[in-house]
Amino acid sequence: MGRAKLPRKSTSIDMTAMCDVAFLLLSFFILTTKFKPSEAIAVTIPKSVAAKVAPQKDFVEIIFDKDGKVFLTMDDEQKKESIANALNSTRNLGIDVQKFKTALFIGAPFEQLKSYLETPEDQRKGNLLPGIPVKDSSNNQLITWMTLVRDAYQGGKAPNILVKGDNAAKFPAFKSVITAFKKNDFMKFQMITNPEGVPVGTDLWKKMQAGEKREE
Repeated sequence: MGRAKLPRKSTSIDMTAMCDVAFLLLSFFILTTKFKPSEAIAVTIPKSVAAKVAPQKDFVEIIFDKDGKVFLTMDDEQKKESIANALNSTRNLGIDVQKFKTALFIGAPFEQLKSYLETPEDQRKGNLLPGIPVKDSSNNQLITWMTLVRDAYQGGKAPNILVKGDNAAKFPAFKSVITAFKKNDFMKFQMITNPEGVPVGTDLWKKMQAGEKREE
């Protein structure tokens, strides 16, 4: 006697749970993604042949625009907190430490720093700000800023010093920045330039292929 054949049933997979998970992940990434803010300081950097990528961590960057205005930015919030506390204790500025830590860059004299930090971030545009005073050799406040940076990093790894200058800037602005470095024994720094003729296969070439443009 032959075996009875069981009727075949079509396979059905319920994808409802999978769709829910996919949409939850999509929602998570949309809500948590931080978009790069637009540049608040307009700087046209010079071109150069480069093959190295500028450091993305533990950096202190000095920016000066075509008018010679100087700005300072750094990525380590703990070091920024140390600097803010030092300013409050030595200069009695009364600045908000938390606002100083989260500020994208500093672009005002010491005496205006408190009001500068109270200005909404989206209104801090380079063309509207005075910048850090450097043009008067007797009042080059960047020297003090670099002293604060040096003290904040004391006993640990030295920061990567970056300089981003506008191609149309005059030499005195650059000289004032270099003077501030020398006064604090920062003898090594890296220039941010616009890469040209980047060798294929180098780290910078790979970064540019991925859409990143920061370079040394």
